[in-house]
Amino acid sequence: MNILKNDEAIQQLKNAKRIAVLTGAGVSAESGIPTFRGEEGLWTKLSPHEMASFEAFYNNTAIVSEWYHHRREIIDKSNPNPGHYALKELQDLTEDFSLITQNVDGLHQRAGSTDVIELHGNIMENYCINCNRQFSHEEFDEIYRHNSNHIPHCFCGGLIRPNVVWFGEQLPEESIKKAYQAAIRSEVFLSVGTSAQVAPASDLPRHAKQNGSYLIEINPNQTAISDIVSLRFEGLSGDILPMFVEDLKEILSNNQQTVR
Repeated sequence: MNILKNDEAIQQLKNAKRIAVLTGAGVSAESGIPTFRGEEGLWTKLSPHEMASFEAFYNNTAIVSEWYHHRREIIDKSNPNPGHYALKELQDLTEDFSLITQNVDGLHQRAGSTDVIELHGNIMENYCINCNRQFSHEEFDEIYRHNSNHIPHCFCGGLIRPNVVWFGEQLPEESIKKAYQAAIRSEVFLSVGTSAQVAPASDLPRHAKQNGSYLIEINPNQTAISDIVSLRFEGLSGDILPMFVEDLKEILSNNQQTVR
């Protein structure tokens, strides 16, 4: 990573009172959770509509439920990585901080981040499509294991589905509203580990830039927004974000000592 670039990024972060961050599958991949795109992505092996649509769930409930059960098992065995923890520290150092994620694994919360804006829901949560009763993933798994057909039914008889946004469904209205507001008012916007291909999340960095935000991208690969960012770091979030935070903490500590 270029030292001069790092200095510029740290100065922007230091001077900003309002910082927004968008994270994508690349951040979770560093914790061992498979991405959906890329050479090893899940969608290279399965069609999205085979596993991630209401139609698929309704017509093949047992298979789809088993797939989500398996994904939860992977997440249960995974841990937040240094990038997750660095974002939690950055939140603590920032006056007005918004963390927006396309990920559904809850690893940001497990790292200590609060008020996370989840655009695509949370795979660890479930609800009945009939009565809307909420089920934790432990409750869901208990029902799943004790059902010989692996078709999880609520006590009312309705099917239980994961609380994620499937293809053809709208994003949670309140979440996308908060995300747009955070992007527009941000002074620095970080796009981290996302391909910036899936709307409306992919529009957030562009809206931030159009409204005067300093746009920083962290990604090992070129993305759909790489040509418009203010600054780009080619690498893993787990390597780069902790360096940002350590440098920022050092500068803030030196400033406090100078004031004294």
